Amino acid sequence: MNRALLGVGGLVGFGLLLEIVPRTGLLDREYFPPTSEILGALADHAGDGAFWTAFRQTLTTWFIGLLIAVVAGIVLGVVIGAVPILRALTASTIEFLRPIPSVALIPLVIVLLGTGMASTLVLVVYASFWQVLVQTLHGVADIDPVARETALSYRLGFVYRVRYLVWPTALPYAVTGIRLATAVALILTITGELTIGTPGLGKLMDTAYNSGAVPSVYAIVVVTGIIGVLANLATRRAERYVLAWHPSIRGEVPV
Repeated sequence: MNRALLGVGGLVGFGLLLEIVPRTGLLDREYFPPTSEILGALADHAGDGAFWTAFRQTLTTWFIGLLIAVVAGIVLGVVIGAVPILRALTASTIEFLRPIPSVALIPLVIVLLGTGMASTLVLVVYASFWQVLVQTLHGVADIDPVARETALSYRLGFVYRVRYLVWPTALPYAVTGIRLATAVALILTITGELTIGTPGLGKLMDTAYNSGAVPSVYAIVVVTGIIGVLANLATRRAERYVLAWHPSIRGEVPV
């Protein structure tokens, strides 16, 4: 059976379960509204201009932050990875900064940048950047030593080595980093809007919660989940297109 149909069937079954369980009293309807109430709130939001404004604001923050992180991560990953001395100089710094959670920066960015989009962008870029950078560094490090030595023996310039040797090897890793960063960027966008108050779906969710509109909260959660699923499908499709030449996509096994 088609995997997409199985996935849809699973969602329908989950929705039915959430419809039945609160109505039987196993879960408190005040905090766990039935699916029908959530869908009703979702329909109300669909006719509300403020919802679509928040929707666009979230997508804008998410896309800009992800774009900055991807460009910076790939460029710095290729440059640092291709220059051994830079890799050695930055290795400890990267390992020190990478584990710091972005949410720990929230008080700092609020003090420095206020509660506008820039503050959430800092969180998004910081969290997403490491996904792309580390994957790109791994890709550059995976270059065949024989190919590297051959390029050096032929005295290929740095630009040619990056174009014909480094980039083809690092690209599959970079694409994986982008796919990971896409999800992380969305999570941090909503987190920033919730905690900082940046305009968007997260702030709309917080407003609904504070006003006691629990079904609206769940409806916005559903919307963010749909965005995440569509983003994952889009990045996987883009991955298959960009890496159409790669054995992992073509299904070929090197001999």
